[in-house]
Amino acid sequence: MSIVAKQCGVKFIPPSIILIYENKNTSKMRKRIIPVRNFSQYSDCNQAAERMKHHVRHSVYLESVSLAQLERLHLILRDHLQGLSLDQSLAAHRGSDPNDEDLNKLSDEELNRRKAQMDELFERNRRRKEDPDFVYDLEVEFPENSVRETCSWDEEQSDDEF
Repeated sequence: MSIVAKQCGVKFIPPSIILIYENKNTSKMRKRIIPVRNFSQYSDCNQAAERMKHHVRHSVYLESVSLAQLERLHLILRDHLQGLSLDQSLAAHRGSDPNDEDLNKLSDEELNRRKAQMDELFERNRRRKEDPDFVYDLEVEFPENSVRETCSWDEEQSDDEF
């Protein structure tokens, strides 16, 4: 059976993952409701997403859904169980600018999730020798007019100051 996921979502009552998929053999669009069982406001979302992705009954349907997306859906469900609205949950898990975020302030679970996202992005952008657009020893010129941050270490000091 060849199945391609088109959309994923959550249903709060009862807690479920909604999957809209296309069966390539019949070219029909279908909807599957996958119940989220044994899940509470204290559950580990990564572990719950992995269990669901590898479940015997659901693995065929969730093959084309990334583990990160399933984890995000579980985070939304967990936030709902903790009393947050959908908008609050989305805002909490959507960083305005990931480069400005202080990763030292994150919980271990959130930090591991962010690291997994970074690893996934790195692997997606990585160029290997086998890739057709691979260039050995690529040199890139950066513009000189870019803003440079100054540091007190960069300032010249005379020998008498030591």
